[in-house]
Amino acid sequence: MSSKLYLIPTPLGEGNPADVLPAPVFSILPTLDRFVVEEVRTARRFLSAAGLKGHIEGLTFRELNEHTAPKEVESLLELFEGGHPVGLLSEAGLPAVADPGAQLVALCHRHGIEVVPLVGPSSLMLALMASGLNGQSFAFVGYIPAKTEERRQALRALEKRSAQARQTQILIETPYRNDALLADMLQCLSGNTQLCVAANLTCPDQFICTRRIADWKQHPITIGKRPCVFLLLS
Repeated sequence: MSSKLYLIPTPLGEGNPADVLPAPVFSILPTLDRFVVEEVRTARRFLSAAGLKGHIEGLTFRELNEHTAPKEVESLLELFEGGHPVGLLSEAGLPAVADPGAQLVALCHRHGIEVVPLVGPSSLMLALMASGLNGQSFAFVGYIPAKTEERRQALRALEKRSAQARQTQILIETPYRNDALLADMLQCLSGNTQLCVAANLTCPDQFICTRRIADWKQHPITIGKRPCVFLLLS
C-alpha cells in the first residue's frame, strides 16, 4: 500500500497556530482531506484557524482515542486506499507521544505506509529545556496512580530512581489533579529534591519554575486546571 501518514503538530493552547508551528505544516495541511483525530470538534477548530476555514465540510474525520477498540483501529487502513495521504492530529502538541495516535503509527509500519513526522511543540521537551535539570539522562513516566497512597509510593520510587541514576523524571497529570499531585510531592519527597513545575507552555500565562522541595514549601502555588508537566531530580 503506497501512501503516507503525516503526524501533524498542534498548538499547546489557544491562539494563532502560526505563532508556534513552522511554515511547512501550513503547506501540507491543504493537501490533505482525510484526518484521524482525538476529537472532531477540536480538530475542526484547529484546521479552521490553520487556514482551512471554508473547506472543513469537505474533509473526512475518523476518531482515535482511549475508547477506540482494536478492530476500529484496524479499520482506519481504509483511509489510505488508493494511495491517499492521511493526517494524524493530537488534542495538543505532538501526535503519538503520550497519545493514542501511536496505535495508528504502529499500524502504518506494519502495512508499509510511510510515516512522516512534522516539527511542532512538545510540552515534555519544552519543560525539560526550561527546567535546568539533567537533559542528558531523563525518563518520561507519564501518569502515576491517582489514589493518594499509591501515588505517594510511586513518587518515592521515582525519587529513588532519580537519585540512583541522576536521571530527571518527567510526569504529567490530568489537570484537575495537578494540585493534589503537587501537594503529595511536597508531602513525601526529600527537601533537597529539585522539582520543576511547567504549566501552560507557549501560552500567554506560561509558568515555569524550578525549586528544591524545601523551597516550594516556603513558596506554595496553586496550579489549577492548566496543562502541566512536572520534572524532578534527586
